Amino acid sequence: MAATNKNDVSTIYDRKSELKAFDDTKEGVKGLVDAGITEIPRIFYHPPDEYSIHNTSDSEEEQFSVPVIDLKGLSDPTKRKGIVAAVAEASESWGFFQIVNHGISVDVLEEIKDGVRGFFQQDTAVKKQFYTRDNFSSPFVYNSNFDLYSAPATHWRDSFTWYMITPTPKTEDLPEVCREILVEYSNQVRKLGKLLFELLSEALGLKQSHLNDIDCNEGLLVTGHYYPACPQPELTVGISKHADRTFITVLLQDNVGGLQVLHHNMWIDVNPVPGALVVNIGDFLQLISNDRFKSVEHRVLANHRGPRISVAGFFSTGLLPLGKLYGPIKEILSEDNPPKYRETTLRDYHAYYREKGLDGRSALTHYKL
Repeated sequence: MAATNKNDVSTIYDRKSELKAFDDTKEGVKGLVDAGITEIPRIFYHPPDEYSIHNTSDSEEEQFSVPVIDLKGLSDPTKRKGIVAAVAEASESWGFFQIVNHGISVDVLEEIKDGVRGFFQQDTAVKKQFYTRDNFSSPFVYNSNFDLYSAPATHWRDSFTWYMITPTPKTEDLPEVCREILVEYSNQVRKLGKLLFELLSEALGLKQSHLNDIDCNEGLLVTGHYYPACPQPELTVGISKHADRTFITVLLQDNVGGLQVLHHNMWIDVNPVPGALVVNIGDFLQLISNDRFKSVEHRVLANHRGPRISVAGFFSTGLLPLGKLYGPIKEILSEDNPPKYRETTLRDYHAYYREKGLDGRSALTHYKL
């Protein structure tokens, strides 16, 4: 019945006006929930997805579970070799893996989740000071749906973004409620990123420092996501099918669940693992690895439960004034493995990605040779 109503009204309302009215409140999706809505606005309706959700049987649990890699023992050459092999396999076959014993304490993980929750649940008047559609006007930006006016449907989540593009970030630009932990967590994720790029370099058969030497670890964008409980989760999604415009993404999720990865044309749950971080390959690492590592589409479902909290660390923001051209790494190319992509800068790739919006199409196809 709900789907029929959605189809009946989809062509008879002024979407542009409703988007503007939603945006003008500067209260995001949380503002709708706080107002006590029982039916979601039409701007949030998403069409049915074409892929099935895989229900894993006990016999298939390992085959259809995102790999969990234990980073303990990296100083032991034998254990490191095994870890590098596991990272290579996961990056090639899944594009996603979870890591444990990654060096960031559980206390820090819990505190950053509390900090993100605290930002979105603080007094609206305080939060509105950071609300803007100009994503480059400040190092810290809060809004709902970065592609609100370009995406075909609105997502059921609010977000803030911190552009950590200097070695010594100006903490006065950050909200007081999460300032200290945001700096601490971001510094630790940046350190972890350096390690991950070392493992990924080795997984590509390159010298350990290769990906760090070409500045993959230089830009970090940290985003806090808030997915409120949804009264009609069957009509919308927290974030629709997309791949990330990054080298890699390091994600912390809480225990609510809802993250899914598209694997063999089926949606597979990325089940929360206590103390773990999710790592996924982004478009730019797929590009420079010449398709060896896969940037895989993923999404987050809406849920009656909530709020769901997640914190994403995106390695490379495209905001660094490097102007550096990136293409398939020459050291891994051969007559049998010619380049599959043309060179581009991070800035240009990000501009194209933002203009395209989360429309279900891969931005990588635009750069195919």
